[in-house]
Amino acid sequence: MFEHVDKANAVLREVNKAVLGKEYEIFEIMTAFLANGHVLLEDIPGVGKTTLASAFSTAMGLECKRVQFTPDVMPSDLTGFSVYRRDEDKFVFQEGSVFCNLLLADEINRTSPKTQSALLEVMEERKVSVEGTTRTVPEPFLVIATQNPSGTSGTQMLPEAQIDRFMITLSLGYPDFNSELEIARSAGKGSRVQTVTPVLDAATFVEMQDDINNIYIKDELYHYILQIVSATRNHPYIERGASPRATIALVKTAKASAWLRGRQFVIPSDIQTQLRFVLSHRIIVSSSAKMGKISKSEIIDSITKTVELPYMGAKK
Repeated sequence: MFEHVDKANAVLREVNKAVLGKEYEIFEIMTAFLANGHVLLEDIPGVGKTTLASAFSTAMGLECKRVQFTPDVMPSDLTGFSVYRRDEDKFVFQEGSVFCNLLLADEINRTSPKTQSALLEVMEERKVSVEGTTRTVPEPFLVIATQNPSGTSGTQMLPEAQIDRFMITLSLGYPDFNSELEIARSAGKGSRVQTVTPVLDAATFVEMQDDINNIYIKDELYHYILQIVSATRNHPYIERGASPRATIALVKTAKASAWLRGRQFVIPSDIQTQLRFVLSHRIIVSSSAKMGKISKSEIIDSITKTVELPYMGAKK
């Protein structure tokens, strides 16, 4: 089960060569990928999102495509379309951007709702239906989507039902002083992605994803996860709590976290480290929380403190 863990950690080392000072965030993104989930980044432009996607695809030997979402991007640009070939006297299907292993969907909240829906459907189904024919996208199929912060010119918020399809959400943020100093020193010397070496291939990564399913979780931890998710639905500062999809995401990411750390079983800390990433985009805070300037992170922390940790010792 763990013969591939060293390779997974090698991927992390390679990506960290290209994206400096973001070890924690890179580890979390790798966790989501192993759990076969998609990632939503909410960030300002210029903090390294494209470099991040390119580094991951290079290190894992995956085909990567990037789509810059603008209001004129059509669903067919993503899913594909048929064109008539005069020399062949027939219609030939032209694959869209989603036919790859890793798709960087840049500024997803700048495009039309129809195009957003097309992408979210592929993310969920891992297949597209065009002109009555269903086609499966390559395996693995992973999405890193970015959205500009709410209120940025030309953007619109993603609907709650769509944002729920992302397994985790996080922000890269600005680099620390020393990391940005190193970036400045290397300016003009070529892309840092050029230093990344492939250490995996697509088939091996799929095997890693299969390994995650064999990680053991005690029944008490399933109860612990559900108690936390249920608490978001009854919290005074939360208008709308997390969906059952959050429960599934917590189970999968906790398993991936344990596997990456070389364990065959999940412990409570695997779950706790995932809460902020899995729950923050799935809860809607109440007006009283907004008035009191109470953040989602504070609410999630308070829930963690109120839900009793399960006993992990052997049963008598």
